[in-house]
Amino acid sequence: HIHTRVSSNCWISLCFYLLPCFGQRVSAQIRYTIPEEVKEGYIVGNIAKDLGLDVSALVDRRFRIVSGSNEGLFQVNQNNGILYVEKHIDREALCVENVACLISLKTVVENPLEIHYVEIEVTDVNDHAPNFAYKDVLLEIAESTLPGEDFQLQEAKDPDSGINSVRFYKLSQTEYFELELRENGGEKKVPVLKLRKLLDREHQVTHSLILTAVDGGNPPRSGSIIINVTVLDDNDNRPKFSQEFYSVTLQENAPVGTLVIKLNATDLDEGQNGEIVYAFVKNIEKHVYDTFDLDKTGEIRVKGDLDFEKNNVYRVGVMASDKGQPPKTSNCRIIIKVTDENDNGPEIEVTSLSDVVPEDSKPGTVISLVSITDKDSGVNGKVVCRISDNVPFELKTSFKENMYSLVTNAKLDREVVSQYDYDITVTASDLGQPSLTASTTLSVQISDVNDNAPEFLINPLDLYLMENNAAGSSIISVSASDRDTAENAVISYHIIRGDGTQNDLSSFLNINSETGVVYSLKSFDFETLKTSHFHVLATDSGTPSLSSNVTVNVFILDQNDNVPVILYPVSANGSAEGVEEIPRNVNAGHLVTKVRAYDADIGYNGWLLFSLQEVSDHSLFGLDRYTGQIRTLRSFTETDETQHKLLIMVKDNGNVSLSATATVIVKVVEPKEAFAASDVKTTVKDEEENNVTFHLIITLGSVSSICNLKLLNYLYLRWMSEDNGAYCHAGGLLFLCCCASGIWLVHT
Repeated sequence: HIHTRVSSNCWISLCFYLLPCFGQRVSAQIRYTIPEEVKEGYIVGNIAKDLGLDVSALVDRRFRIVSGSNEGLFQVNQNNGILYVEKHIDREALCVENVACLISLKTVVENPLEIHYVEIEVTDVNDHAPNFAYKDVLLEIAESTLPGEDFQLQEAKDPDSGINSVRFYKLSQTEYFELELRENGGEKKVPVLKLRKLLDREHQVTHSLILTAVDGGNPPRSGSIIINVTVLDDNDNRPKFSQEFYSVTLQENAPVGTLVIKLNATDLDEGQNGEIVYAFVKNIEKHVYDTFDLDKTGEIRVKGDLDFEKNNVYRVGVMASDKGQPPKTSNCRIIIKVTDENDNGPEIEVTSLSDVVPEDSKPGTVISLVSITDKDSGVNGKVVCRISDNVPFELKTSFKENMYSLVTNAKLDREVVSQYDYDITVTASDLGQPSLTASTTLSVQISDVNDNAPEFLINPLDLYLMENNAAGSSIISVSASDRDTAENAVISYHIIRGDGTQNDLSSFLNINSETGVVYSLKSFDFETLKTSHFHVLATDSGTPSLSSNVTVNVFILDQNDNVPVILYPVSANGSAEGVEEIPRNVNAGHLVTKVRAYDADIGYNGWLLFSLQEVSDHSLFGLDRYTGQIRTLRSFTETDETQHKLLIMVKDNGNVSLSATATVIVKVVEPKEAFAASDVKTTVKDEEENNVTFHLIITLGSVSSICNLKLLNYLYLRWMSEDNGAYCHAGGLLFLCCCASGIWLVHT
């Protein structure tokens, strides 16, 4: 089978040879051109047409492909002589690097014997991007390398041929390198990286370059490789301290082993050229050697006693040397100051006036009194006091030094700040060197005030309730939340009773005051009530209590609880039966009559389908399943019976479908009889049509007006969430519309 119809360009050369044999043998050659990567079923050409063969005789003459390279790639259709692609064709797999990719086939027809040679040229498609063998490559270049030095790079490969192969290379922007393309003895050029500017390892250790190969396709394809250039080091830098002078302060009672300072000189070189060792300068004073120790890593530690009264300042010289040949050095000086000891910390005393504060307390309300003492004197006895950050409290200074009041400084709305208890840390620090600190924590609880009414998360609520629900069953649960706590957040629910009108549901509902579960006291009928609403009141238990209400919009959903009603033929004595007379000389497709019906349900439940259950002759009549039209399938013959009984079933599309049946008696009469009866029948039928139409308009008009609100709401919600394409089918006085969202009836 040919799956697709695609035109192809081909040129044909025909060569005929007449050779003596048992019969006449003819030979010809055809050449076609197709692109690679075409789909299976792609039409290469019509061999029979191009050779002038009789298409109708191809099967008898056993037209076939008998040999050829890459067998199985192509097949020929014996019915029409079309040569088509049987398997996927990849030019790069077939011809590798050949400039021209040719596939040869030999076809044969017999009686008389003819041999035809078919040559198919597969042209290249730019389906491959240039590709490097590796994703990245590492180049190591000494920082002393002179500009002009070049480094050959990896060449990209592209399986495509001709213009679709690699055309050029490009290098990412850099001030140190440039790209050159050089001949490699063939048609292709190889990329070469050339140093443009002297490298400095201390300024930049690595350079990351991107080499991109681009082919000549349209659109072009490309592939890239990352070139990581590492600059190798020379010992051209001396160690360097972060600063020339350092100042350090030590307490006089610092124990032996205390770290005074860790020196960290840096050397921009690498390897041994960048490794650093530390030592005291040679002319350092003896008492420095006796008090401090310096190791090779640059750490100075205490190794003797520090006495503020004997020596309060030490001046130390340190030398840093690298391990290069020859080594390079640099010096720094360190001033070590010894300070007097601060050995007494502050003491905090808190007097709480109340541990519980109402959330409606005004700013400035006093919570506690704080007293600070420090046994030290002078600067070491001076104290500063603070409390935790991000709390609605502050410390107010008193007339007396080191006396404070803890007061509120903001509104304490516990529902807004979402915090009911505060652990407030009071911290006191003296001004000694180093400073000593003391802290204590006091807990303050924010008590609730009933200042929040119950809240419903969604208002209004939409309730979709299936009709014929069981009386006494739960239909919805409403829930409100209250940001208060304890009794102030205990909620009770009540239904607000309505005015008792026809659409008032409140008298038919009950609610559990604690859980908010709503129960129906009756079963609802979609055909009687489509939409309604009721209100639920939520009240908390605070003093005074606060309340809010929610509106629940109720939409009754349809169930398939209505049987289709036959409008025509008109029902009599509980059964729908009609008689139709048609002339014997009518043609196929003649409209015999139309069965009309409606269903009070909606959607699938109201979508009616017609089916022919019984008929005396299945070849004579057909029934349109959507419109109910009965038409002739063929012309009548002399042997056909003159009367036919048709039993039609009308069925809805509910989950459990409901149905009704109608009987149509079709009488076949001679044309003259049919003409004579047509006036009487037309009068009677018009009267029936008028009655049917009248009843249908009244019935469907009532259903339509009641359903409009529900249908519009339902369809709007569905269409807002989906991309719907609707299809409507005419069915008498109804239009049946269906789409991905549902099915509905439209009255005309």
